[in-house]
Parts: sequence; C-alpha cells; structure tokens
Amino acid sequence: DRQTLVAVLQFLRRSNLRESEEILRREARLLGDDLGGNVATVATSSPGVAAVAAVPPGKGEARGAAGSVPSLGGSPGKWGARVLLAASGALRYAGAQGSVSGAVVVEDQPDVSAVLSAYNQQGDPTLYEEYYSGLKHFIECSLDCHRAELSQLFYPLFVHMYLELVYNQHESEAKSFFERFHGDQECYYQDDLRVLSSLTKKEHMKGNETMLDFRTSKFVLRISRDSYQLLKRHLQEKQNNQIWNIVQEHLYIDIFDGMPRSKQQIDAMVGSLAGEAKREANKAKVFFGLLKEPEFDVPLDDEDEEGENEEGKPKKKKPKKDNVGSKSKKQDPNAPPQNRIPLPELKDSDKLDKVMNMKEAARRVRLGPECLPSICFYTFLNAYQGLTAVDITDDSSMIVGGFADSTVRVWSVTPKKLRSVKTAADLSLIDKESDDVLERIMDEKTASELKILYGHSGPVYGTSFSPDRNYLLSCSEDGTVRLWSLQTFTCLVGYKGHNYPVWDTQFSPYGYYFVSGGHDRVARLWATDHYQPLRIFAGHLADVTCTRFHPNSNYIATGSADRTIRLWDVLNGNCVRIFTGHKGPIHSLAFSPNGRFLATGATDGRVLLWDIGHGLMVGELKGHTDTIYALRFSRDGEILASGSMDNTVRLWDAVKAFEDLETDDFTTATGHINLPENSQDLLLGTYMTKSTPVVHLHFTRRNLLLAAGAYSSQ
Repeated sequence: DRQTLVAVLQFLRRSNLRESEEILRREARLLGDDLGGNVATVATSSPGVAAVAAVPPGKGEARGAAGSVPSLGGSPGKWGARVLLAASGALRYAGAQGSVSGAVVVEDQPDVSAVLSAYNQQGDPTLYEEYYSGLKHFIECSLDCHRAELSQLFYPLFVHMYLELVYNQHESEAKSFFERFHGDQECYYQDDLRVLSSLTKKEHMKGNETMLDFRTSKFVLRISRDSYQLLKRHLQEKQNNQIWNIVQEHLYIDIFDGMPRSKQQIDAMVGSLAGEAKREANKAKVFFGLLKEPEFDVPLDDEDEEGENEEGKPKKKKPKKDNVGSKSKKQDPNAPPQNRIPLPELKDSDKLDKVMNMKEAARRVRLGPECLPSICFYTFLNAYQGLTAVDITDDSSMIVGGFADSTVRVWSVTPKKLRSVKTAADLSLIDKESDDVLERIMDEKTASELKILYGHSGPVYGTSFSPDRNYLLSCSEDGTVRLWSLQTFTCLVGYKGHNYPVWDTQFSPYGYYFVSGGHDRVARLWATDHYQPLRIFAGHLADVTCTRFHPNSNYIATGSADRTIRLWDVLNGNCVRIFTGHKGPIHSLAFSPNGRFLATGATDGRVLLWDIGHGLMVGELKGHTDTIYALRFSRDGEILASGSMDNTVRLWDAVKAFEDLETDDFTTATGHINLPENSQDLLLGTYMTKSTPVVHLHFTRRNLLLAAGAYSSQ
C-alpha cells in the first residue's frame, strides 16, 4: 500500500524520527521491494493486516498501563490505525502472514486526510452499481453452502464502495448506489446505515468517528477455504479489480479449512461493528478458575452445632460467585496463581463477615427447575428524578439508587437505620478500650432510613458497593467516578480520567480495585488509593456500556455499543477474548459463580451464553422483547435471572443450558457452533411487573431474588 507507507515515512521525517524511518525502510525492503528516493513500497501478499506505528524515543514500552494501548495482536480499536505500538522508535508488526499495510500514526487524533486518501479513485464511478450487482448475482447463484458465507461480503463492500464514491465527490452516483442496494443489507445493520446515509459529501467524512472506525479497523469475515477460492476465481476472471482491491485493502478474511458454515451458524456470530472476531483473538489461555480461599476457624454458635458446617467451609466475599459443592480445599487447576495479581489482606471484619456468610449459606435454598426462587421487587415510586442505576450490598442490607438529577440515594433495607460516625470532638471522649467501641462511635442523632449524597453534576449511570460495605462507587455523565464513605456518607475521592460520560463502574469481588467504562470507548482499572488508573483497556470501537469483574478478579469483561464483549487480563492489560453475536449494544454482563461461563444481554432482547475457556458461544436465550439491563446467576449457579425493559423478570435453567456442551477442538477451531433451536425449554418462568422496567437483580445469600426498577406511568 504505497501511498500510506509514503505518508508514514513523511510523518516520521517531519517528527525527526530518523531512526524509525530507517527501520521502516529496511523492513519494507525485506518484503522484497526496492526503495527509491523517499518512497517506499510494500508488497501486500494477502488480506492480512499489520498496524505499523512509531513512538518518539523514550515513550517507554507500550503495555496496558497509564494511557498506552495494550492490544498488540488484537484488532485495532478506537485508536485503530493510530495505535502506538512501539518502544524507543523501534517498529513492531501485529499482522498476519507478514504482510503489511501501513497505518498512519498521530499521537492522539488520526490524520484524517491520510486515512481517507486510501480511497483514491481507481474505478469508473458509473460502473460501481454494475460491479456490485454483478457480484451480488454471482453470490446469489452460487451453491447454497457457499452462498451463506459469501453473503457476508455484501455489507462491508457496500459501505466501502459508497464511501469511495463519496470521497471522490461522485455524489449523485453515491446517492443512487445507496438507494439501490441499502435495502439488501441485514436488518441488524440499520443503525449503521442510518449514520452512513448522512455522509453525502467529502467534507462530512472528516472527523466522522463511524467513518474512521470503518476505515481503520479491518472488517473481519470468517470464510471456508472453498468459498474463498470460489470468490477469488470469480473476481479475477471478471477482472473486477475494484472489488478485489477493497477485499484486499479493507477486509480481513479469516480462512478456515473444513465445511462451510450454515446460515444459522453465521447469523449467530455476526452483527458487530467490525465483523466477527478473528479466531486468533480467542486462543490465549484464560485462568477462569476460582482462587483458593484463606483458611480460618469458624466459631460455632450453639444452634449451629448440628454439624451443618462441618468443615468451616471457606467462602468468597461475593458468595454469589461460589459453588455450594466447593468444600474441597484443593486448588482449582484452572485457577490463576494465588499471587498473580496483588489482592488486599483480609481484615478481622472481613473474616467476621465470611463467618456470617457461611451461616447464611448453610440455610441457603437449593434452586432448580422444581424449586424456583421467590422474588422480592423493590419499586421506586415517584422517581421523577429518573432512576438510572441500582446496586444492592452483598448481604442485602442496603440498596442504592443513582438518579438523573445527579443525586445518589442510599436506603437501609433492614430495620437497622443508617448512622454516621460522630464528630472528631465527640470521638475523643470515647473509651477506646470498651467492647462496644464500634457501636459507641456511631451518632444516633444521624440515624435515618435514607441518606442522599450530593456531588455529581450530571446523571449517575452506575453505582457499586464495596464487598465490605464501607464504600460506595458512583459514576456519572460528568466524567468522574466518585468514592463515598458509608461511615460518614461523604465523598472521599473523585477519580478523573474519562473526559466523557462514564456509563458503568464496579468494585472487584475482593475490594480495593474497581473498573469503569465510558463514552471514550475505553475501560479503566483503578485502585481506591491511586488517583490515576492502573490499566487502560483500549480496543472497543464504540462506548463501553457495562463492566464486570471475573469472580477471581484477574479478568474484566466489558460490553460495548460496538456490539462486542471483550475479556481483558488485569495483569497485563491484554484483550484475551472477543465475543461477537449480539445485534445491538450490550447492557448487562454476569459471570457464572464457578467462573467458567459468561452471560450477556443487549438491546436485541437476547441473552447469549459464552464458554470462557474455549472462547465459544454456547447458548442463546430468546424470550425478552426489549433491552436486557440486568442478569444474575443464583448463588450456586443453577438459575440465571434476566430483567428487561419489557417489564419482566425471566428465570432460565442454567444447569441445563451448560450441560453436555460440544466444545471439541474442531468447533473451537472453526466456530461451527450448534445452538439448540429452541430456548423455551430452558425458560423456567416469566414474571410481569405492572409497569416497571427491571434495572437490577440480586440473589441474597439464601437465594431469594431481589429485583429493582422505577415505576413508569405510561
């Protein structure tokens, strides 16, 4: 891709990065082309892509920390071709089969004109419709087994051909091309096409994010070798260079050997902003097992001595993430090393809490198809402030609501009222040695059922209690995440890092760490005692709408408006899984208590189930008719509850959904997933509210299901 490469070389020269420029020239020559003057040519031998980039000397190794971009082999994301993947001026390639297509790099904003110049005019504008309809005719007349696979080409080719026409100022041809073929695209691309239809002039393309994403991230198609050969032969016979050039330049074709996939198999996996995930993206090893619990003795009460708790069985802080059968003290073979990431020490109060937890767990109801949970629904009445977020503490003693009027409101759900600590003057009078000192420091005069926390200057979109119930996080449209003390009910810290609205935040199951995700398309990992984020997870092509910690705290899942879910490694910031298949922005995530599976819900009303270890979709639960905002597994993982804007809570049989999965190597290698036709036999029950969309679900330690939402009088 000669032009882009020249642009990169010129950029390096302008920035006085002679060393990098020399290296790039040498690398280019390695690929077998001679260099003349200040022009370098690179042979593109296959549709593989590499992001080539340079960092001024001294920027340090690019890894997932403090503003650098972690993903080396992942698909180029928000920073697309601007990904800065190099240390001290050296160049790296993150590509397939060694072929390189240049990517112009600027520190923060992409050099739009350079990115767009790839749409240099090659073909006759009047023939574009003919090219496209010719290919369409060929694909529609091919054998059924190839047709489904090759039909995936329609959408990316349509977009690139349209953008090429617009860029080269053939506005009338572009308009007629759009009108003639936009109706043929799959229904789940309608929103993207609406954005596209507004780009009718070259000027509109400058600085249009959607446009740049499409330009800089290659659209990934997974096609069998037979279908690919068929396509290649057709295009070369027809000498249809225009389409072949787009295929080579803008698409990444992930070719696999074996049977072509069926229409159902392809439909299950496509629909995201950049096509499917490359198979390489889901190959890394993930430690999805649970960490071994610290051992300590459980003091037995008189009434507990019937031996309910023989082993003083250890429990997680977030017991919903724990299996009742986990009595064995053996290390889970799939668990990460205990010290892989530093976790906070257990305090005495944490140990007490664990003991309480075990006592509760002993009385826990075993759920199943025959024994469904009772559901207690908390309805926020007259919430004219607009309820935007809810969370419930692990012991179900407090509930918090985030509101559109920028307040955070905390309620006590038990008879015990919320009290603040006394003032410093009063505290100095207390006898610190007395047994009930923790009771004495609380100020009875402040006791109330509700505390209102003021501080944000925009709607509060996410709230999360710390596992020890001492702290509360809230994130807002004002771009900040705030940490509140539940001892004093005041704001302790405002974390500034996102410059745009922050859509979600969540504490780690071990406390101390938390994650936030927002409109700037990145998720950030924080620790409560650091002002700056510890990790920045970059790669999504649109807003990060929801975030969740894995029960072992070593991984974070993020769902995005680019219709993909990514799993990130907290240790090094790498993206280790990319899941595609939803047809709308993702709004809810839930890990199964044993850490092996992930459930995701989106605006398309489907719940998808994923096997984390194999990186595969293993189930699809259909039933909701609107966005799914809440997902939760029961404490033992037998039941999955989903709550939606369609005013229902649905219960699904999780055991049945995950049993006898076909996760053989062939499936993993090719993505030939076989989802059961009908998810109705997994649906255990549907519970309607009168007119309350469900925004949060929570299983208590005894497996009572709590749900929450604001009544909307339509």
